[in-house]
Amino acid sequence: MNLFKQGFINLKFRKKILLICIVASCLPIMTLGSMWYYQIQDSLVTRENENLSEALNQSILNIDYKIDNYLNIVNQIVWNEEIKNGLTAEYDSNYEMYKFYNDTLAPTLATPPTLQTDIDSITVYTDNQMNPYDQLLRPLADINQNSWFNSTKDSNRPTLVASSEDEIFKLIYPIFDERRMYNNILQMEINYQQFFDSMSSLFEEDYGVAILDSDGNPVYSYETFSDRSLEGKFSLLESAEGVDNIESDFVIQQAELPSYSWTVYLYRPTDIISAATLPMRVTVVLVILLSILIMVLSIYLLAKVVVRPLEKLSENMRKIEEGDLTVSVFNSGTDEIGSLIKQFGDMVNKLNNMINQVYKSKIAQQEYEMKALQAQINPHFFYNSLSLINSKAIMAEQEEISQMTQHLSSFYRTTLNKGRSIIEVEKELENVISYINIQQLMHSNSFDVHYELDKSTYHYTMLNLLLQPLVENAINHGIDHKESSERGKLMIKLKRIENTLEFSVTDNGAGIEPTKLQSILTTKTEGYGVRNVHNRVQLFYGSSYGLKYESEMDYYTKVTLVIPIVHGETQLSHHVDE
Repeated sequence: MNLFKQGFINLKFRKKILLICIVASCLPIMTLGSMWYYQIQDSLVTRENENLSEALNQSILNIDYKIDNYLNIVNQIVWNEEIKNGLTAEYDSNYEMYKFYNDTLAPTLATPPTLQTDIDSITVYTDNQMNPYDQLLRPLADINQNSWFNSTKDSNRPTLVASSEDEIFKLIYPIFDERRMYNNILQMEINYQQFFDSMSSLFEEDYGVAILDSDGNPVYSYETFSDRSLEGKFSLLESAEGVDNIESDFVIQQAELPSYSWTVYLYRPTDIISAATLPMRVTVVLVILLSILIMVLSIYLLAKVVVRPLEKLSENMRKIEEGDLTVSVFNSGTDEIGSLIKQFGDMVNKLNNMINQVYKSKIAQQEYEMKALQAQINPHFFYNSLSLINSKAIMAEQEEISQMTQHLSSFYRTTLNKGRSIIEVEKELENVISYINIQQLMHSNSFDVHYELDKSTYHYTMLNLLLQPLVENAINHGIDHKESSERGKLMIKLKRIENTLEFSVTDNGAGIEPTKLQSILTTKTEGYGVRNVHNRVQLFYGSSYGLKYESEMDYYTKVTLVIPIVHGETQLSHHVDE
């Protein structure tokens, strides 16, 4: 040991540095390279899981969007008072019955399948003694033997009926009758293949997808493998317990469709990933060897230079790394190190100039793109179109169409707000009142609205589009889902309390479950959502402002919005900056 130590001390300085650097550099490279070599498979599996998860989430969003679209259609039918009255009426003559069929039932049920090819048919089944009318109206006896009938006839919520074996997909929704004289069930037949067509194009090949309902029954399945021995090995169609037994053969991702208790599985064979890693492993070995060779040569060359100029260069590089681009690099020598330092100084100056040029050009490009985007948005064309529709509706004596176009014009004028995010309180109220008027027309005036507004607050300013999402939730999730026969009511209030404005939206709808009420402002919601409103308010005004909820099941829900009083757009900007 002493002989080795003495021999190392007696080495020339350049060789000593060379030996130390080679040993110190090669050991970490060899260690990291070895770890990388064995972790490539895990990395690719992780990446594949991420790809599967992204594809799965996109598919679920697509399914959710389609189902929401179907629900919107059936809701408009189920809550149509004319349809409901016609199905529960006592007819004295076939003429009255035919008039209901021809004027109300047929136009309402036949229009959606005409507009959307993925909807095959919409049928109402009733136990009222009415004559059948093609596929639009059938006796309830036609379906009372179906397995799903007993679970849906007494439900007040829509039910999905799907089966991969029979390739059927239906949306069942009982039509609520306050008098409970008859049972009326709406059935929407959806084209099974068109609904799930996106599932068969997630990847080009070598993947499978399966969807199970809450009872573990298959709703949909699809497989395409180049290795035929893998087909049918995935046993999800019989039981979800098979997932644990095949994880060594497949990379699996699963996600829930919570609203309907569906579980979606997406899986790909691990053999594909293993085969893809072989070229990469060979590349890793070559890169490690090449890196060691380059490092040895580099250390040998660096060991020849003088230490002092390198230290100066290192100090200047450290300052540049910290972002100080004003550093001036000088060296009086004319050797290679001196030349390197001089070139480094020139590079810093050029880098500084390039950054400034790129920064300025980027700003100019963004301004141009913004102007180009704004130029594409021509609200005058939209308003003129609505005005023309309104004129045509008045000439045709279509008062409801005229009202709808006027409300739409007012709603979008205040929504767009000339591209500004700050609006007067009065304009914000005009926006939400227009929205409510539109909803009343869409709901056939099935609910009442009451306003209590302090007009002395109208000249203040606020962030726009804060109230409309609250009213939308009150109507869609409150009044639309109330089970009592009491007429829907919506109350909008505005009052000033010291230096704050307090808005409140109250409905007498279904209410919110206590567990959901506690987390409604902290969990992610669908669409624009109250969480978005709450976050915007707190971001602009501070954490002491925002939304507050109170609710009682089957009785009422009240949401309160509190913001500070601001007298103008300029003051609001100052407030946000603070």
